[in-house]
Amino acid sequence: MQRQTGGLSRRKFLAAAAIAPLIVPAGVLGRGGAAAPSERLQVAAIGIGGRGSYDLGVALHEQDVQFVAVCDVNRERRERAKATVDEQYGNKACAAYIDFREVLARPDIDAIIMAPGDRWHTPMAVLAMRAGKDVFSEKPSTMSIAEGQVLTATARRLGKIFQVGTQRRSEANFVFADELARSGRLGKLHTLKAHTLPFEMKHDLLPAQPEPAKTDLDWDLWLGPAPWRPYNKGYLTGCGAWLNYYDFGTGVAGWCSHTICQCQGVIDADRTSAVDYAYPNNETSEGFTARYANGVKLVLAVGSFKGFGLWHGSCGVRYEGSEGWVSCADGYAGPEVSNPALLGERQKLLTAYEERERRVMNHMRDFLDSVRSRRQPVANAEVAHRSMTTCHAINLSMLLKRSLKFDPVKEEFIGDAEANRLRSRAARDPWQA
Repeated sequence: MQRQTGGLSRRKFLAAAAIAPLIVPAGVLGRGGAAAPSERLQVAAIGIGGRGSYDLGVALHEQDVQFVAVCDVNRERRERAKATVDEQYGNKACAAYIDFREVLARPDIDAIIMAPGDRWHTPMAVLAMRAGKDVFSEKPSTMSIAEGQVLTATARRLGKIFQVGTQRRSEANFVFADELARSGRLGKLHTLKAHTLPFEMKHDLLPAQPEPAKTDLDWDLWLGPAPWRPYNKGYLTGCGAWLNYYDFGTGVAGWCSHTICQCQGVIDADRTSAVDYAYPNNETSEGFTARYANGVKLVLAVGSFKGFGLWHGSCGVRYEGSEGWVSCADGYAGPEVSNPALLGERQKLLTAYEERERRVMNHMRDFLDSVRSRRQPVANAEVAHRSMTTCHAINLSMLLKRSLKFDPVKEEFIGDAEANRLRSRAARDPWQA
């Protein structure tokens, strides 16, 4: 049955997506800095709740960007986002959509900045790239190992730019901590410690409540690839109450996406994943230990954001080597080190990083520059997939309550058929990635 979506059928959308990669919008030909309207990147924002609003605000003030559309299944969010964009530009030109497929079908849009629920990240990003768009997607980038394989294959095959919003890859405090580790100033690295939240994966359902009007909240589109579940406003309360439900979230993998991506970059593991996963024999994942093929150990710390003295702030990481350690977290003045003299090398190491990588320490800007240059961004699809594979393997170990071994070349668990079946998740039609 052909499904109608606000005047755009699925068949028409797919037809538009098929030809979209052949179209080169004028915005791609623009230059950085203050750009004439005809030279700006034409951008749309999809999924504009808390994190999406933040990303919109960051990109909105880049002078070579023009937001032409916003989209959200929630009326209040899309109206608020449209008002924000219109106020910035002093007009009423920004279009507002409920169905993201209408956005993707527009050939004038160069790039998508998206922050819908986790279940949407890969399917929406894949559809966007097939429609000829470059994509900035919030974390976690995938719901399963199989989704990550589809994501990387799509970006590679179509030559699209994909950046996952692991922004600490571009923040000076974290870059400095990373450079201390990479440069050998801590000696030989042996242990990485990463902050996470307690493991929780609910399989129960909230009782059915009357659905809102579709113009207020399109519940079917909110669910998207997730299994059909009756509407209940409890899923939408607070800071993403849906996160702890297996149908909608990723358990440990969701929060670990903040920190494990950081850790893997430090040990040059952006194209691989951990190989051994030791179940910690507890329900929280406290002390979960994974090991990489090079022998480096990854340990999860749960509990307070202060990390029990490992760091001060949220999303903390700590790198320990034979000659010292460094830790870094959000909301703190800077990294903490075992040898305070190392702090004096901050500017030297940051300058060396910028010269070596030729990147600005601004995650959104790195994405926009990559859209223009076609150079891969710092947190590209492969980086996202490989770090999320480690996250998903940890999550599966917690779900199955046993240790696992993983082959990152074959991308399969060794000797565990059940774990291998869980490398993918079923998706509702027509949302298979």
